[in-house]
Amino acid sequence: MRIPALPLLAVCAMALAGCRGLASTPPPPTPADFAGVVSYLGGRGIGVEDVRTGDSGCSDPDLTGPAVSLQARGLDQPTSIPLHLYMFRNTASYQKLRAAVDACARAYVTDATTYESLDAVPFVLVGQGPWPASFKGALQAALTEAAGVPR
Repeated sequence: MRIPALPLLAVCAMALAGCRGLASTPPPPTPADFAGVVSYLGGRGIGVEDVRTGDSGCSDPDLTGPAVSLQARGLDQPTSIPLHLYMFRNTASYQKLRAAVDACARAYVTDATTYESLDAVPFVLVGQGPWPASFKGALQAALTEAAGVPR
């Protein structure tokens, strides 16, 4: 039995078109919300308390919206320390306001030589250091996961 070439060609073309949809790249991951960030931190052994949204630590009105102050501890950081997390809407906002975060930190960091900051676009986490190695590593890993950056 012979199958006409034209219908067979049409079936093959449709099958290939369907496969192309399967091979497309998935959309990029989206950053987590604050609850998601806290979940990633907790999964890395860091506890969070005394959360205050809108607390940038300074008077810069552009940082009030994306700012969250918190206390964190865990791993080799046995006592709670104050941190500020700035959660920007997207990469453009992050790039526009990143330098303002460091300027803002001058209002609450008491020793500029031990100022710590971690970035995982669109997040910035800052505070007075020095932070112990395991604590700092867990903070960076959690932020990176929360930002949706593949490992």
